Amino acid sequence: MFPLAILPLPGELVPLHIFEPRYRQLLQDCEERDVAFGIYFTHKANVDRVGSLMKLESVIKRHPGGESDIIVRCVDLLSMEMLYRTYPDKLYPGGDVRLWNVDLSQSASTALQEQYITYLSQLGISKKPTKVSVFDIANELSLEFSDRLRFVLMEPDKRESFLQHHIKYQSFLLERAEQAKDVFHLN
Repeated sequence: MFPLAILPLPGELVPLHIFEPRYRQLLQDCEERDVAFGIYFTHKANVDRVGSLMKLESVIKRHPGGESDIIVRCVDLLSMEMLYRTYPDKLYPGGDVRLWNVDLSQSASTALQEQYITYLSQLGISKKPTKVSVFDIANELSLEFSDRLRFVLMEPDKRESFLQHHIKYQSFLLERAEQAKDVFHLN
């Protein structure tokens, strides 16, 4: 278990700088035994004890002092039932968790996908994604941590309207930024 003040969503890639001896040991275990680890979201609002299950994607750089820069991918969400200061025979923390078994293969509705594609075109992204999940869309919107927590804890049938609201708001901001370009003139 890796307690951090972040809440990665399924499918999200996250860069981490590993420097503490206990997490260097965790990285070694991930590389040698292909194990997953949890990132427990250490925020006071996380009363439901939610976290993310992560898998090592790649080691980007190994520093001379033993530190590493890595990329990990969120593969599932979890509920923390018990957090232990150290995992048996390890330096790093461990825990008892319940996995959520998030299904990333389930596509978002056609209406949400169309709204998402329109939003991407506003951003200048012309490549149309195929088969997009609600988590793919949530990752693209760069939700704040409080919104991420609300998103994962809400009923699955409410997630789409939540994302539609956020896309509408982000689109509004992009439109206003575009309009502001015409207001300012360089001299």
